[in-house]
Amino acid sequence: MKFNYIVIGAGIVGLAAAYKILLRSPGASVLVIEKEEDVAQHQTGNNSGVIHSGIYYKPGSLKALNCRKGYRQLLEFCDEHDVKYDICGKIIVAANDAEIPLLENIYLRGIENGLENLKRLEAKELKEYEPNVKGVSGVFVPQTGIIDFKEVCIRLKDFLCSHGVEFKFNEMVEDIRNSNPVFVRTQRNEYFTEFLVTCAGLHSDKLAALTEENIDFRIIPFRGEYYKLKDERKDFVKNLIYPVPNPDFPFLGVHFTRMINGGVECGPNAVFSFKREGYSKTDFSITDTFNSLTWPGLHKVATKYWKIGLGEFYRSFSKRAFVKALRILLPSISENDLTAGGSGVRAQACDRRGGLMDDFYILENKNIFHVCNAPSPAATAALAIGEYIADKVIKH
Repeated sequence: MKFNYIVIGAGIVGLAAAYKILLRSPGASVLVIEKEEDVAQHQTGNNSGVIHSGIYYKPGSLKALNCRKGYRQLLEFCDEHDVKYDICGKIIVAANDAEIPLLENIYLRGIENGLENLKRLEAKELKEYEPNVKGVSGVFVPQTGIIDFKEVCIRLKDFLCSHGVEFKFNEMVEDIRNSNPVFVRTQRNEYFTEFLVTCAGLHSDKLAALTEENIDFRIIPFRGEYYKLKDERKDFVKNLIYPVPNPDFPFLGVHFTRMINGGVECGPNAVFSFKREGYSKTDFSITDTFNSLTWPGLHKVATKYWKIGLGEFYRSFSKRAFVKALRILLPSISENDLTAGGSGVRAQACDRRGGLMDDFYILENKNIFHVCNAPSPAATAALAIGEYIADKVIKH
């Protein structure tokens, strides 16, 4: 079977790439291959559902540029396809005086990234937005919102199917050959395509390694575990409350997020996962664990940050410790206010030197594009990432 374009992966980035390719090249034959039974089964379907503003990201980075551009396109898509969202805003809270310079840097980044109407908050002003919060300073970010990204993926799939795009679910890719045309083999079928895009998330390094020699990164899975506020305590949090992030680990730090369905999530922590798709503490894969633990970059990260890692594991097994971390921002919260929530696994790209890759990273080789690293805010930025890929693909 031969197609003009094949996209591997039916998370939001893969679907956005197929969507933008179709818009750029109407009438082209497009195939989406997914190893699961439906769209958005992993990172996209298990994230916290936040529409990110772009305030955190280094000005000029792919994250910053694509987040702002993707933000606008996401809202336009949702309006056109009747996807519910709420631009409710959030506060970023400095818990102590030592965090104020970091908070100021975030505020200035937001201005540089084009965010308007950001508001500095004194301690007493924080209470106007979140009556139960405690902090010495804060920033209100009006552009932040909430959404169900799985719903976005369903709408993308519906649009693609109605315009002739084929989907092959329950097919795991086993081989790719960088020939002309490109050859793709799954456990069920063989395909040929003029151009291939891989958006495999937790398995992005494996697919890239099928066509690229000596790739200099590996995906290390980190599980994020959440609690939820009990129904009778949902009004304890009005919208979203975030801490000032650690510059070395911007994805760490527990926060409070009102979800589009009305619940409130608290968390997450971030612990090393012994399986790439390990959503529970008991999930284990000897292959995934071996691949992670033998990677030199992870050794360097562990040597430098082992104390932080142990703290995250401790909170994973101790509800009391988890609540202690939550009380930094909401002192009156108690263990009885919380019930077990869901979890997700972050595909963290780690290079050989121990660097945790923070920006989007795409490998281009002739007529193959590998999306190797697409961390948060990839869901918000997905349509912009898809547009970038489509422009390159069509030009090629």
